[in-house]
Amino acid sequence: MASSGSGRDRLSPVLPPRPEVTEIVDTIRAAGFECWCVGGAVRDALLGHEHLDWDLATSARPEQVQKLFKRTIPVGIEFGTVGVLDRNKVLHEVTTFRKDVKTDGRHAVVEFGASLDDDLARRDFTINAIAYNPATGELRDPFDGQTDLKRGIVRAVGVATDRMTEDRLRALRGIRFAARFRFHIEPGTWSAIKASAPYLGRLSAERVKQELEKTMQQVERPSTALEWWRESGALAQLVPLIANAPGARFRALDLLARGQPRDAGGPGGTTPDLKGVTINRLAMLFFGDDPKQVEKAARALKFSNTDIGWIVGLAAARRAVGAAVDDVLATRAAEAAEIRPWVAAVGRTRTDSFCALNGALHLAHTVTPSGETGKWAVDLALAARLDAFRKQAVEIAYRDPIEIADLAVDGEDLRAAGVPAGPELGRILRVLLERVIADPAENTVERLLRAARVAAGREN
Repeated sequence: MASSGSGRDRLSPVLPPRPEVTEIVDTIRAAGFECWCVGGAVRDALLGHEHLDWDLATSARPEQVQKLFKRTIPVGIEFGTVGVLDRNKVLHEVTTFRKDVKTDGRHAVVEFGASLDDDLARRDFTINAIAYNPATGELRDPFDGQTDLKRGIVRAVGVATDRMTEDRLRALRGIRFAARFRFHIEPGTWSAIKASAPYLGRLSAERVKQELEKTMQQVERPSTALEWWRESGALAQLVPLIANAPGARFRALDLLARGQPRDAGGPGGTTPDLKGVTINRLAMLFFGDDPKQVEKAARALKFSNTDIGWIVGLAAARRAVGAAVDDVLATRAAEAAEIRPWVAAVGRTRTDSFCALNGALHLAHTVTPSGETGKWAVDLALAARLDAFRKQAVEIAYRDPIEIADLAVDGEDLRAAGVPAGPELGRILRVLLERVIADPAENTVERLLRAARVAAGREN
């Protein structure tokens, strides 16, 4: 049985939805229809986690829901779902009670006119098949999801193999839920997940990418989820490049805080947006792999060109200078003269993220588990060196000349000094860049022009 930690002794009482959500429920009920809060929001509320996005299930049909509200979005009318904007313009999905008539592992044909219990029976896991009536405080829990929440178990509703066959994405969702809440996966459900792995190729690349992103966003220790992907066979099917990735790379995800953002233009100038957090964690999955293979894998997963460039760039940076950085920092602090060439190879805008990822990977080779606390016993002296290196590297990246554009002279200056245009000019610019990377004091017009004339053979 797959396990991610101990269960919970008790549940928190249901945290009620915000008033703007109950207003939607009251409006639907006042029109004579049933309306219940369902899904992840109820699960999280029972666990004591506030949840802003509440999904609702109702006996009203989509067209009836649309007539009740001024601001709606047809997010999935064919499946019975209408998006209703509350007074704060937060979208809540309101879905008609339904049951599946036919499924193919990716899509379902649904039938309306079902009961609430029919609707709950078509859901994936017992912990997600609990309904809450905010008007009465009643909980409808036909599959005993509350007991599974108390025990810390992810269990499929009904026959596990049937649930996985209906929607292959459920295998990945079950792993994510278990890793997120540090739950066990019930043995029958785990067996069904493993049996589903050979068929996961039927999932669209977009759905797989979204599941990876959600894992990186929601799970404090993604290594658990990734190792389950690997153990179940899902990783080999969906992202074969990393199916045999070193375990330390997955452990590094746990050490890479979810607050690691993408660089935004200066020392300490970072924007802690969710996108930046996610892309750096995703980059760790491929950190140090062959850039060409990384690009191929990222394109297969339908990443944007911008994200592909970011992920590939960090993978290439690790291959270029990661080992050298690790060799130095393993025993001592790095000196500025050593850091500048590394920063130049990594690139100014990737320096902070590279240091975060490289530091996490370096630590992951040395950390040891610390009981059931979810923490790692870290070499504090090494961690301090890595932190100091990151701060120094970012300072150098935005202070010192590390790119040809930073030189005090440009191509026109060199042509004016008699250097012919073409490959020779490019070669000399690279020579000058190496010179100022070694010693930033050399970055003056006078010194660089003299060095250029020497490099061109026009002066001794």
